[in-house]
Amino acid sequence: MRALRLFGDRDTRLVEMEPPPPPGPGEVQLRMRAVALNHIDVWGWRGMAFAKRQMPLTVGAEAVGEVAAIGPGVAGWRLGQLAVPYGALTCGQCRACREGRDNLCEKVAGVKGFHVDGFAQELMNQEARLLVPVPEGISVTDAACAAITFSTVEHMLFDNARLEPGETILIQAAGSGIGTVAVKMAKAIGCTVIATAGSDEKCAQARALGADHVVNYSTDRFESVARRVTGKRGVDVVFEHVGAATWAGSLLSLKMGGRLVTCGSTSGVSAETNLMMVFQRQLRIFGSFGASMRNIADGLAKMAGGLTPVLDTVTPLDGFAGALERLESRRVFGKIVVTL
Repeated sequence: MRALRLFGDRDTRLVEMEPPPPPGPGEVQLRMRAVALNHIDVWGWRGMAFAKRQMPLTVGAEAVGEVAAIGPGVAGWRLGQLAVPYGALTCGQCRACREGRDNLCEKVAGVKGFHVDGFAQELMNQEARLLVPVPEGISVTDAACAAITFSTVEHMLFDNARLEPGETILIQAAGSGIGTVAVKMAKAIGCTVIATAGSDEKCAQARALGADHVVNYSTDRFESVARRVTGKRGVDVVFEHVGAATWAGSLLSLKMGGRLVTCGSTSGVSAETNLMMVFQRQLRIFGSFGASMRNIADGLAKMAGGLTPVLDTVTPLDGFAGALERLESRRVFGKIVVTL
């Protein structure tokens, strides 16, 4: 079978490998159909691993496949059915796992495509407990965006920030994969959306996507716009994943008692914080990483209802490195999906 392997920093190669054995007890074998790209793929490609890993490594952290074989003791799956695999190797036994808080697993053994072999291969075995069924009618390219993109936004907006209909939300980097989904999910429940982007072209695309107000953060102060739009009150929620470059302004944009939820730091991991402002204005800051399998299922249900991801580019497997370069350069608006 073909697999896309990372041999070193920025060195990916499409190679021939032995296919996996038949699925064992409790396993399902998937024929992988598509992989969606995320910044975690860029980090791994750059060599930014936060744990020891062995090279070469099969890449791909977010994907969809179809059931090709079913192992002993597995029920509820049929051949040809689309499935989204959960990328974290959770233990399934700790309290967090038992309570459905998979991304807080106390004994997680790594993330596929980053610490251990990922999904950019034609066949792979996966524990059936770590699969989420794809509802009928969802395309392969859309379903590929469920495991990280849709689930991350679900977890950020609704588990952590508790976004409610009618609230005002500031969405940073609205042209990114999760940014575009956040705009669509917030508008779907009747929120007022202030979106930021780094170019006039992306601002126009964000407005076309449904954002009520757009700010080119390279030329304008988004916190001033947030204050003006809300009559100096401030926004209810900030959706933050840029990091150091926007952190101070994001906090300034919040109303008294406002909520900031963050899942990323692409512009830098360290930023000064005015602690007096945090406690005097009673701001709430939520760190959010990954998502649960429930979040994946909820995201797929929204796709089935018509809320689909924005696709920037769809490319074949041999275009993976070029797609990573495009993602790294921030030229994207939406998601890049690689098909197998």
